[in-house]
Amino acid sequence: MKKKLIKKVILAYSGGLDTSVIIPWLKENYKCEVIAFVADIGQNKEDLNNIEDKALMSGASSCYILDLKEEFISNYVFPILKVGALYESDYLLGTAIARPLIAKAQVDLANKLNADALCHGSTGKGNDQIRFEVSYASLDSRLTVLAPWREWNLNSREDLLKYLSDRNIPTSTTLKKIYSRDENAFHISTEGGILEDTHNATNKDCWVWTKELEDTPDVSEKISITFNKGIISSINGINLSPFNCIDKLNKIGSIHGIGRVDIVENRLIGIKSRGCYETPGGTIIFKSLRSLEQIVFDRECLRWREKLGAEMSNIVYDGKWFSPIREAIQSSSDFLSNLLNGEIVLKLYKGNIIVLQKKSPNSLYSKEYATFNNDSVYNHKDATGFIRLFSLSDKIRSSMK
Repeated sequence: MKKKLIKKVILAYSGGLDTSVIIPWLKENYKCEVIAFVADIGQNKEDLNNIEDKALMSGASSCYILDLKEEFISNYVFPILKVGALYESDYLLGTAIARPLIAKAQVDLANKLNADALCHGSTGKGNDQIRFEVSYASLDSRLTVLAPWREWNLNSREDLLKYLSDRNIPTSTTLKKIYSRDENAFHISTEGGILEDTHNATNKDCWVWTKELEDTPDVSEKISITFNKGIISSINGINLSPFNCIDKLNKIGSIHGIGRVDIVENRLIGIKSRGCYETPGGTIIFKSLRSLEQIVFDRECLRWREKLGAEMSNIVYDGKWFSPIREAIQSSSDFLSNLLNGEIVLKLYKGNIIVLQKKSPNSLYSKEYATFNNDSVYNHKDATGFIRLFSLSDKIRSSMK
């Protein structure tokens, strides 16, 4: 099959083995210029060290590195935390939510540099290929999409290393790498290795950020979080940006072993996969927001927010961020989140998040109504008529038997 004529391609570049191979492979197979694009979304700083040099040594004509950390946390992470998106009751979507931002910045760069193609290094087995390509289609369907893992005949790490060795392209990657990891400011994920057998228990090598419970402090830590419209405005009275809030809570939570999830999830393409996710700061925020909702939302609002959260989790996981339904859900969530102002005090201990105190100027909780002591605001007799009407259909159904 004759390959489409490509002149200039923007590659989502990580500096890892796959994308290091992709650069020379694209040049050989498409005879095109390859520009590496790196999104700094809070991954390990070592991953960004000399990344431009790596891209150029692999054959890229240039390398663009964009700092997207604040945008990532403010415009992508907090919206899913506010709405309560939690995929299959466990996964806080740390990898999934980063993909639309990377794709958008990649498309913007392609338009700026008059490129005619986009490329990603996702395999043909995973979710990320879908997330990238659905985002590309939503943002600029004119651009050609290249997915080398679905084209080439390189099938293993050995094949990739040999490919680079044959071309005298240096790499720091070795065959000793056991796990596949994805890291950003929100979380880190670990897949592969011993995790591919679901009967294997995790060990210390499966976790990167968070401490084993046995190694966590024997003394609890109390923290105070203040929210303004569902977004953190301060921690322990110190005002911080959304990114710095996440960063600080990641460090605090990791010390106490908070935010670990070992899950077997259903990928969109039908394969089940096992991953260890660490989201310490996000877990603390998620728990705090749900606690604040308890005193702010009435029953109907809370039920609606739960429905929005469940639907949003699937939309984000499936890569449909740039869709009208996501915007509609987020608009509804933002409206409700206008009420989420207040302070939550937590105790962190041995992987646990314990809510100690909560207050809000929008609280619907009334001690005067809820008290078991004498009160002057509630008439118990009012419940009689309410129960008669509430149970009327049940009474009619019973009488017909």
